Amino acid sequence: MTKAYSRAVTALFCLFLGGLLVWHVLLPDRDRSEVENRTLAQKPEFSWAALKDGSYTAAVEEYFADQFPLRDEWTGLKARAEQLIGKHLFNGVYLCGDTLISKVDAPSDGLEEKNLGYVAQLADKTEAPVYLGLIPSAAEIWSDLLPRGAENFDQAAYLDRAAELGLPMVDFLGALEAHAGEPVFYRTDHHWTTLGAFYGANAVLEAMGKEPLSREDFTPETVTEDFNGTLYSTSGVHWLTPDTMEFWVEDAGLEITSWRTGAPEPGVLYDRSYLEQKDKYSAFLGGNQPLCVIRNEAAAGQGKLLLIRDSYSDALAPFLAQRFEEVHLLDARYYRAPASAYAADNGIDAVAVVYSVPNFITDRNLVLLGQ
Repeated sequence: MTKAYSRAVTALFCLFLGGLLVWHVLLPDRDRSEVENRTLAQKPEFSWAALKDGSYTAAVEEYFADQFPLRDEWTGLKARAEQLIGKHLFNGVYLCGDTLISKVDAPSDGLEEKNLGYVAQLADKTEAPVYLGLIPSAAEIWSDLLPRGAENFDQAAYLDRAAELGLPMVDFLGALEAHAGEPVFYRTDHHWTTLGAFYGANAVLEAMGKEPLSREDFTPETVTEDFNGTLYSTSGVHWLTPDTMEFWVEDAGLEITSWRTGAPEPGVLYDRSYLEQKDKYSAFLGGNQPLCVIRNEAAAGQGKLLLIRDSYSDALAPFLAQRFEEVHLLDARYYRAPASAYAADNGIDAVAVVYSVPNFITDRNLVLLGQ
């Protein structure tokens, strides 16, 4: 290799880096990445104190990483290159053929035991019966799809541990395992599909002694065939066929009230505006909110159900509303008052703590259930 060649390569490399820097400076900063479904870091304000404690340089590094030109394309290229060298795990997501499955890490801080204790405290404080329903993720139901030797938390064993509380359990594991050969989870998202939520709803109804729903009573409506979910965003694996999303429940006869802003306002069973956005799963009930109530006049006298829940219940609740006069959805991440007091004040007949296992073992807001 001659000196002239080395200098030419060095010059080209410096020109490349300089060009990227100029490109970055000239491009307007983006507020949000639709592909990653998250807010992007903005240019940090300089201060000597921040420079001294290192927070400024860390913020600058995050800013440049988030605002890097063609970031979404580079992320996908990186994942494709890693696949070519035989990698199966991409940012905590396993690539299993045409399906993405989120890795579930074994808890190490004891929070999984504390959260079971908080549920037990809620049952002690609440006159209505409290059911515990923990939804195993695709990593458990579709464990046969995982790469050989893949690390994966034993969710079934944890469900056995949860049953030792002595509370009535909702058998989501059995309901989903019985239909594991069907598309009960999305391939690019961590949530269950509407079909999976249907089977989950019947598991809840069976646990509570209510008549199960019949699949023939619903006419699925395909509302999009272009759903790329959270695992698509997290993994960088952007070459899989998008998911199809369906709505099954008619909204006629259902009254939805949302406390999204802290005060009651009319809500919707399905917010179709989200179907034009990246976060299409939020079309179910309009996404995250502290409190939502679904009333069904046709089920008058069938009781009031309180779901203390995560986002899985957004797809679950429309089905449960067919068998209850009222379904109340309380999200402990945003609703800060005691759940036991809410149940008493609203004449709740049954309470169900419904969480996916990965969320339940990591959620630090469930301490509020013990209040």
